[in-house]
Order: sequence, then structure tokens, then C-alpha cells
Amino acid sequence: MLKLLGARQLGGRDTAEVLRVLESDPVAACMVAARVQHSGLDPRALQGEMWSRGGPAESLCFAGANLVPLLGELDDLRSFADRASRFPRMCSSLVGRAELALPLWELLESDWGPPRELRSEQPLLALRDEPLVRPDPLVRQVRMDEIESYLPAAVSMFIEEVGIDPRASDGGRSYRRRVANLIASGRAWARFEDGEVVYKADVGSMSATVGQIQGVWVDPARRGEGLGATGTAAVAGAVTARGRIASLYVNSYNERARRTYATVGFTQVATFATVLLD
Repeated sequence: MLKLLGARQLGGRDTAEVLRVLESDPVAACMVAARVQHSGLDPRALQGEMWSRGGPAESLCFAGANLVPLLGELDDLRSFADRASRFPRMCSSLVGRAELALPLWELLESDWGPPRELRSEQPLLALRDEPLVRPDPLVRQVRMDEIESYLPAAVSMFIEEVGIDPRASDGGRSYRRRVANLIASGRAWARFEDGEVVYKADVGSMSATVGQIQGVWVDPARRGEGLGATGTAAVAGAVTARGRIASLYVNSYNERARRTYATVGFTQVATFATVLLD
């Protein structure tokens, strides 16, 4: 009967079951699992809502800064689209397994309008053991007193990857806070030379079993030297050394990055899709 009523917001009593579902797909669900493991399902702490139609074991979707479908059939995705379209859009992207994200986007596009960019094929990669290449010994965790040196590289990465300047809306205050939080939590990594960043990466999400790497960037003047492979090996090795799976996802058309990650030892475990919204 609950399925006939559409998607509902889950609450604290659903937390254990939600965690079981997320843990059954640990790499693909890492972004959301990290939040739920830390904050439970309270919307204020979670900075979003968890939706289901019929119970977490049957369907699941996270709605926050990103809309992330996690489990469900087409009718479940219809219920998520219906709930999402009832209110002003709050998310800046729709992301998740391609087999869920793309059908959900088809249901929402008529209400939300055309996307800024649709990335329909993004291999989701995982590394469970030590990297296959020697990690760069100069790649290390960034210190808080290095934020002014680190921030320009982070901004350059964001513009290159997302296509917009993260400083545009508020002069960069929000993005600076985000970067500062990554540094403070020990999840920002870089190689510095003469006080400037030549390689950077972040562990954007850290669940109990997976660390998802993001924001990989090499100074354009230094590309082709192998810094991407050895640097990412250093970050991935730090994740696996803590007993977690290292993961990341990459655009299918980025052949150089895909070759780099294959050299490090990453293998594909699923396919993501991302819809970037204005």
C-alpha cells in the first residue's frame, strides 16, 4: 500500500535499514553513506532528505545539494521525480548509477528544463589493494596554513572540471569554507614545489569502507610528467592503508585520465552519470 502513496521522507527509525542498503553497494553509495553514517537521517544534520517508496530495501533516493537515486525500479523513479518537482529545485546536479540517474533525469527534464551539461557515461573505478605504481613521496596532506597556496589550484580544478568559477556567486566565501573543511579534516592532498601546487586531489567522501577521490588536478605546465599517476597513487594508497576501498569516477571521454587511473590499478565497477544544472 505504501508504494501506491508515492515517495516519503525517511526518519530516524529507518536509519539502520538505510545503512544496510547503502553498505550493500559501498562504492556507488559512498557519497551518501558517509553522510548517513556521520549524521543519521535528521534532515538538518544530513543537509538533505532520504526518500523511499515502499521501504529502503525497495527504493532509495537522497535529495540535497545533489539528487542521488540509489535504488529502485521505474515506478520508484517516477515517485522521486514527482516529489522533487513539487518544490523549487535545490540541487545543483543529479548524479548516481547511470541506470538510475538517466531515467530519473528523463522524468524531470520537462519540469526542470535543459541541463547545463549531461555527462552520461562516467566509469566508476575502485582500487582495493596497494597501487601498482610507486606513490609520489612528496604528495602529502595539506596544512591549514597552506590554504592560500592551495586555493588557486582548487579553483583552477573546479573551473576546468565543472565549467564555472566557484567564486562567482559570493566572491568565493562558500568555496573557501569547503576547501578549508577538507584541509581541516585531513582530506586535501598536494605536492608543493617552491610554494605552489603542482598536483592536488581531495578525498571528497569517506565512508566506513570507501574513500572517494575527487578534484584530481595537475598544473597544466607539468602535465605529461607522470605526476597524475604517482600523485593519485599516493592518495589512493593512503585510503587503502586505512582499510578502505579507494574510488573515483571519470568522464568516459577523458582518455588521458582513464589511462592514468588504469596505470595506478583502478578497475571499473559501475557506470555513473551526472546532470549538471544551472
